[in-house]
Amino acid sequence: MNDNKVVLCASSKYEEKYYLNPEFDRLPDAIKDELKAMCVLFTEDIGGIITLEFDEDGHLNFVTIADEDDILYDEIGCALKIKQYQQTKRELMESLELFYKVFILGEDIPVE
Repeated sequence: MNDNKVVLCASSKYEEKYYLNPEFDRLPDAIKDELKAMCVLFTEDIGGIITLEFDEDGHLNFVTIADEDDILYDEIGCALKIKQYQQTKRELMESLELFYKVFILGEDIPVE
């Protein structure tokens, strides 16, 4: 398993908690609020736990898990909701990936 992942944020229906990685405190408050709303609404609607994680290439991924005995977890709804977020929040996701590459990984981004 590859451990070169960095969690941006997470929400848990089980613990009713939201987490934002302190490395991303520099994000504008509006972005932080949008991430929190996305994650918390996801776990309220679907259940389980969702994390937004950057892989080693700087791509942002949705990762979900649920307790094995969680009969309320909506597996089909999970896939649909993630697809919806990938479409409706594409600009936000791309901006977060750019932020991560520049400010966390220290990459130089060529200016066009």
